[in-house]
Amino acid sequence: MNDTTMLIGGKLRPASDGSVLDALNPATGVRLTTIPDATPGDVDDAVAAASSAFATWRRSTPGERSALLTTLADVVAAHADELARLDADDNGSLYREMRRDVDMAVFYLRYYAGLTLQLHGDTVPSEPGTLTYSVRRPYGVVGRLIPFNHPLMFAASKIAAPLAAGNTVVIKPSEHTSLSALRLGELAADVVPPGVLNVVTGTGARSGDALVAHPDVRRLAFTGSAATGRAIQRRAAEVSIKTVTLELGGKNPLVVFPDADLDVAVAASVRGMNFTWQGQSCGSLSRVVVHRDVHDAFVEKLAATVGALRPGLPDDPDADTGAIVNAGQLEKVLSYVRLGQDEGARLCTGGDRVTEGGLADGLFVRPAVFADVDPGSRLAQEEIFGPVLAVMRPFTDADEALRIANATSLGLTASVFTRDLGTAHRFAEDLEAGYVWVNEVGRHVPGTPFGGVKDSGIGREEDLDELFSYTQLKNVHINYGHI
Repeated sequence: MNDTTMLIGGKLRPASDGSVLDALNPATGVRLTTIPDATPGDVDDAVAAASSAFATWRRSTPGERSALLTTLADVVAAHADELARLDADDNGSLYREMRRDVDMAVFYLRYYAGLTLQLHGDTVPSEPGTLTYSVRRPYGVVGRLIPFNHPLMFAASKIAAPLAAGNTVVIKPSEHTSLSALRLGELAADVVPPGVLNVVTGTGARSGDALVAHPDVRRLAFTGSAATGRAIQRRAAEVSIKTVTLELGGKNPLVVFPDADLDVAVAASVRGMNFTWQGQSCGSLSRVVVHRDVHDAFVEKLAATVGALRPGLPDDPDADTGAIVNAGQLEKVLSYVRLGQDEGARLCTGGDRVTEGGLADGLFVRPAVFADVDPGSRLAQEEIFGPVLAVMRPFTDADEALRIANATSLGLTASVFTRDLGTAHRFAEDLEAGYVWVNEVGRHVPGTPFGGVKDSGIGREEDLDELFSYTQLKNVHINYGHI
């Protein structure tokens, strides 16, 4: 694989000082290529290019922006297999999962292409001889920082709303999984006017910080950990008043009542933990809260199901889970397995590194299930971002279940399994989460708002509100009665 280049001002270029970072395949340990480690000066160039392009792009019509996003979606779809392969090699997740990610990226590019005409304001009744109305106007340059778990899906889908709203974008992918974003930049160079979309890569401490702190970037959006989200808020506030939206981590509960179908709930717990991409998802339902009457049977079934999951190389059609994204994340996962045991939780299955056979050179961990987890323990409170599922000590009534479910600083997603309509509605109302499922897990219904409460974030994505969030309202009052 050839060395890669960034897209800045319509041109493909390396870092100005020649700095690079290795891109490693976490499933094999093989060095794939290098990526540019952008300097603050490179970020300045990208923002300057985006600022210059904004003068024209902001005056494009909704139809022109829609057509461009549709064309970009078509280009991504035409290169779907290539982009999915880049993600599987770079990220370590199963190829089939990364291929679905590309399909989702194409969907959201087309989804926001269809919403450009919704960017209208309102008129407000006022006195005779006057007219009062509002209009939506883009911010200008948007900085978009995305994580490592869904590289292409986030790179493509998270530029859709800001571009549809008339902004220009500088996107910064994770330094651990930048290859598909860089390839997207190459493909976009033939579609998007110079400077409208820019892709910079490198470390968060260097290029990421430069983007967050740039005075000409008034709108920032970040997806990642709560700790990094707080750091971005703090850093942005040191420079100027910026609008920052954050889609952050979760320690999300799945509550199982005794009237639920246990087989259905067990299967849902496995799906909801997102073991197919190694639990590396902010929406993973990583805490399971089960009623005392069915707790033991549930744990037995769950441990057997998870214990049967087979790690494998991304190309393996029979594999159930892939590799952890990098060595640091692997050590974090293993450290939490050790922590859970130290805290007195019972390890029912998994939690060990795979060191034999064709996976020995990769970063593989057998999916783990803990039981008898203290709801106040670190294992129950802290996001691991790995294949570790924690079953809490059993509850006896709905009030206790709700207390356990809400007893974290995070609040992204939640799920409840019950046949009782009253219980379902009560939990949907009282669970402290931004996205709640009843007798379902993981599904993102197109056009519905996704985002968290408490320390899980600010703002909503994947819906019309995300599009609106990349605009500023301006009110106009005209007195034409005395002209």
